[in-house]
Amino acid sequence: MKEKKEKKKVEAQLLSLLKRVLPTATPDPKLAGRIYEAVAQELQRASRATSFEKFCDRLALPDLQPQSIESVERALAESFDGADVTVKPNRKEATLAVEVALPDGSQFSGQIKVGKAAKDENEEGEPLPKFVPFPAAMPGDKELVWMLARRETLSPEEAGIALSRLEEDFWASKTGQKLLRDRVERSFPEFIARAPAGMLTEAGLKRHYKTPEPVKVLRRSPSRK
Repeated sequence: MKEKKEKKKVEAQLLSLLKRVLPTATPDPKLAGRIYEAVAQELQRASRATSFEKFCDRLALPDLQPQSIESVERALAESFDGADVTVKPNRKEATLAVEVALPDGSQFSGQIKVGKAAKDENEEGEPLPKFVPFPAAMPGDKELVWMLARRETLSPEEAGIALSRLEEDFWASKTGQKLLRDRVERSFPEFIARAPAGMLTEAGLKRHYKTPEPVKVLRRSPSRK
């Protein structure tokens, strides 16, 4: 888990460095933006590929009976919300080929062997880091708060960077592009209400509610004598 946290920190530092260096390395701001986006997307694709491999490694497949295959397909669909999931059993080799196609065009494929029991949530057998509160508000309206959560291994700054990156990826995805064509406003409220739960979970984030809550100012009751 420490290695995973260090990897995320290195990625955040790399993107921060690119944002500072690219404007001085090229006079073309559009080219600098394209380079930055390409690197950010490749980092996220590699991270998702690793998450997919680990997820498949944790799934149990006792046999190739229809109910077992359906449980694997359902688990993939729930974890990769909005993705097209394809499964194909190979009874001769006793394996199940799985493929996930995400809305942004990314595709991941793998195999699950029959007779494999579910593994712990990571290689060390330790539970995943807990979620801790991560309330978020827009700069122009700090009284309105979205009730989010982040893995405790993510700092608030790292969670903020991840959330911004996810918003960009969401609107660039097929789902996001379709929403824009349907005249849905490209805004943070629309993103956080429509983003797949699995997309947020992969980045170590969680959405408790889809709508924000106003800050409640508590007033002290007069003390009794």
